[in-house]
Amino acid sequence: MDLRTSFPRSMKFKLAGHVHLARMIDKCRAVLAGTEGEYIYPCPMDERLMEFVGITSDQFTAAVKAHSTDEGVVTWFEHTATPHLPAELDEWNQQLLARGPSSPESAARFNQYLAAIDPTRTDLTAWSDLQDLEEGRMVPKR
Repeated sequence: MDLRTSFPRSMKFKLAGHVHLARMIDKCRAVLAGTEGEYIYPCPMDERLMEFVGITSDQFTAAVKAHSTDEGVVTWFEHTATPHLPAELDEWNQQLLARGPSSPESAARFNQYLAAIDPTRTDLTAWSDLQDLEEGRMVPKR
């Protein structure tokens, strides 16, 4: 299975105003279908989003299981998730996308992945950029 074609949406893609939501839906669907490959759901990024909006992975999984379309999941999400002011949501989105390794162990994993993908990209510091690079998306040099 080619994971790149199974997960075309970037963490940066917004759904219901939230980055990472579309990716989390994709990963949850893959877990439910048994086709997640190397992807993890719920991962720490998923947990950050769920904590921010006040839902659990069990609730989210049940919603994805109950709704076959993104629209159905988004409707559930908008009715269930804790709403945030636009400025607060924008700030949270930016922080999540800029998030890099948070411990020496995490930094070692990040650097190991980066070295395997493209060791020349020493400009990358965020997990979202590393994911995009790994999945074949363009990541502008900084």
